[in-house]
Amino acid sequence: MVGNFNMPPMGYGPGSQPVDDEAGELEYMPMPQDMRTFTAHIPEVEVDDRLTPALDLLRRIAAAAELAGQGGGNTTFDLSTLDRANRALIAETMGEGEVAIRVFGKPAVAVQESVFAGIWVLKAAEMDVIEVGQVPRMAQARAFAARRPALGAEAPLSPSVVNAPPLLVELADKSAGFTPGGEVHTVNLTLLPHTEQDLEWLDAAMGRGSVEILSRGYGNCRIEATALAHVWRVRFYNSMDTLILDTFEVSTMPEVAIAADEDLSDSGARLLEVLEAIR
Repeated sequence: MVGNFNMPPMGYGPGSQPVDDEAGELEYMPMPQDMRTFTAHIPEVEVDDRLTPALDLLRRIAAAAELAGQGGGNTTFDLSTLDRANRALIAETMGEGEVAIRVFGKPAVAVQESVFAGIWVLKAAEMDVIEVGQVPRMAQARAFAARRPALGAEAPLSPSVVNAPPLLVELADKSAGFTPGGEVHTVNLTLLPHTEQDLEWLDAAMGRGSVEILSRGYGNCRIEATALAHVWRVRFYNSMDTLILDTFEVSTMPEVAIAADEDLSDSGARLLEVLEAIR
């Protein structure tokens, strides 16, 4: 007796699959498109003697970026003395980069990194400046000024607060012993068991500082200073804005918000290239 398994299977073999392009086309999931990369933008201006102040200032900014990349300190340039045409040229050349910072207090300051890493535009009441450096000095100086005081161990406990108090002890100890340039200490909440009430208790216990940072790239990184010295809340989100990494970091400034020396040197060179193209 011949079983059915000896018969040629249906739907397989030559001629069994469609050969036309429409039926045979493979479809792939779309890849993320939000990755920011540097693209040189050349301002479309007619250069004449009226724009000499802006061009000279851009050249000085490029030199400051190169110096900062070699270990030099921050340099600040006042833009308030420029007329409208020169200020517009500066703004168009700088553009907007990946990092934005809000500094609370008096005055409140909005900081936007330009497309040139390490070149920052700072705006506030009676303030219009460009600062060149790894990170604006004001963002470091005001970071842990309490916008909402830290309650510490006095924060109200509920029965659902289980693992937060030992984490506060650890972070407070690392905060007290931290020195600039010291080793960064990270507490990875994503890998630790905790409840929503644990997070709420830690938020109350450590308070809120005066600096918030958003770093945009492949996804977002949101950074908030606490009122506990040197302690930052650092959260990473993917391109769908889903939280993928939640941490506390004890450091002078989270590395993701800092322009590296190599970036600063590169920014100086790129800015000079733009100046050459403008002329």
